Amino acid sequence: MLIGLTGGIASGKSTVARMLRDHGAVVVDADLLAREVVEPGTPALRGIQDLFGDDLIRPDGSLDRARLGTIVFGDRQAREQLNAIVHPAVRELAKKRFAAAAAADPEAIIVYDVPLLAESETLSHFDLIVLADAPAEMRRQRLIDLRGLNAQEASRRVNAQASDDARRTIADVIVDTTRSLDETATEVDQLWARLTTTDHT
Repeated sequence: MLIGLTGGIASGKSTVARMLRDHGAVVVDADLLAREVVEPGTPALRGIQDLFGDDLIRPDGSLDRARLGTIVFGDRQAREQLNAIVHPAVRELAKKRFAAAAAADPEAIIVYDVPLLAESETLSHFDLIVLADAPAEMRRQRLIDLRGLNAQEASRRVNAQASDDARRTIADVIVDTTRSLDETATEVDQLWARLTTTDHT
């Protein structure tokens, strides 16, 4: 069973993913895959270097992700160009990870932790789509309080993603991440009980 888990930046999606992993899910993290596909020597990194310039490559050959982020979060065209390089590579690697998990355990519940599900993914191959849901204003404040971003940068990063309504439209299950961790955990427990019944209803 393949679950798509999504949510905007600072929505608590990673917390929900960790709770599902604790229950026994196999979690495939799209952000980690995105780092893997731009490691030194990869075609995606060469594509980024060709498009955005040598200044984004550190002396050790790795990608300067912070510098790249300042470029693409404020420039929609640049972000789309970057996504056109990275997303296909991530999708291919994700498929390999899904196949490996299913081969190891045909009954595995595989959770694809992917922030940009509403923006870029084909939805039909997921059995269920779960949204970690917190409103945009709360997520902006979390970026300021927890990650040290200034208000302008926090807004840019939130606004660069799909709207709250776009995510809610595609979601089969919504986990409210605006409340306490215990309350979120209770919702995840209920979700896991649903996933582990025979009909998944």
